Amino acid sequence: MSNVLYLVHRLPYPPNKGDKVRSFHLLKHLAARHRVFLGTFIDDPQDEAYVEVVASYCAQMHIARLSPRIAKLRSLRGLLNGQALTLAYYRNTALQAWVDRMLRDEGIDAVVVFSSVMAMFVEGGSRRKLVDFVDVDSLKWVQYAPQHPWPMSWLYRREGSRLLAFERSVAVQSGRSFFVTQAEADLFCGLAPECAGNVEAMCNGVDADYFSPQHDLPVPFDSQEIALVFTGAMDYWPNIDAVSWFATEILPSLLQSWPNIRFYIVGRSPTAAVLALAGKQIVVTGTVPDVRPYLRHAAVVVAPLRLARGVQNKVLEAMAMGLPVVASQECSTAIDAIPERDFLTAGTVSQFVSQVEAILGEPDRARLIGTAARERVLARYSWDAHLSIIDRYLEP
Repeated sequence: MSNVLYLVHRLPYPPNKGDKVRSFHLLKHLAARHRVFLGTFIDDPQDEAYVEVVASYCAQMHIARLSPRIAKLRSLRGLLNGQALTLAYYRNTALQAWVDRMLRDEGIDAVVVFSSVMAMFVEGGSRRKLVDFVDVDSLKWVQYAPQHPWPMSWLYRREGSRLLAFERSVAVQSGRSFFVTQAEADLFCGLAPECAGNVEAMCNGVDADYFSPQHDLPVPFDSQEIALVFTGAMDYWPNIDAVSWFATEILPSLLQSWPNIRFYIVGRSPTAAVLALAGKQIVVTGTVPDVRPYLRHAAVVVAPLRLARGVQNKVLEAMAMGLPVVASQECSTAIDAIPERDFLTAGTVSQFVSQVEAILGEPDRARLIGTAARERVLARYSWDAHLSIIDRYLEP
């Protein structure tokens, strides 16, 4: 059993959004085998209720409170010192002091970093520093740029460039770097060829016992409506773009043939732009205590993300629930499953319309796709099987 310092950019609980699902299961995996010293942030006051749950997995824990509004203002310091704004956003002297003390006093054998930005708290090279990048975060900012007018387009391109430089330095100084898919790992190696040979994939999983169609869950929909469901954190720009595109471009065509459709946007922290979509045919739920009833009783789960990096947990969870999923091509390329058998894909408005209509019009096919989806998850997406990749690098 080793002493592992685990640094995460957001409290790894509850597992109600993509990064927290992965960071929690990694915490759970590490805690089953090692003594874990966790350093993390809370950026949502609602997460305070879960501190004791997280503490139960840890030998010690330090939490830094972060106000997103103040942190955004503080991040502008990066414009003065030439660094990525993300680094200034998360810089915290109290957390740094705690990390330094743990490294000095607690006999830390290895450091596991979740999200590249947390590597700034353990600068310097070490073969026992392991970094879970998850995906190439810098590329997200580059992809955002064309979607926004100047000066935000310039700022996003700058952030992408500065953050990539930081990611490359982190990977060079680390014993091993992990990404959520092999495609994402290959992409990073293409951007950072000096890191080739020190990078590998550590895929996401899904708790198929929790996300199971066998649970008796209440129906959250009216009996006459046909529910199309999207799940995700609704203050995340790619999710905002996805539901806005679906609501304005795809849903009107579907309603012409299926007037009983209602589109449910299920997820925490909906922005003003998301709330503005609500109406007779669109429901914005905000935070819900349990997302599973919405998945269990949906007619179709849609994932129309036009910007997506890595494996989308929302897709895996819906597949585990035995639901037919229609996903964008950007989502589907990262899923180890067979299109048209395990899920459906679409790239354009007309393709999304035809694929959703095909599911609604062929109930038997919908059931077959849902069954195949769950079987695929059971076969390929066990958390322990994927996360065990990191174990070999934590051995004394």
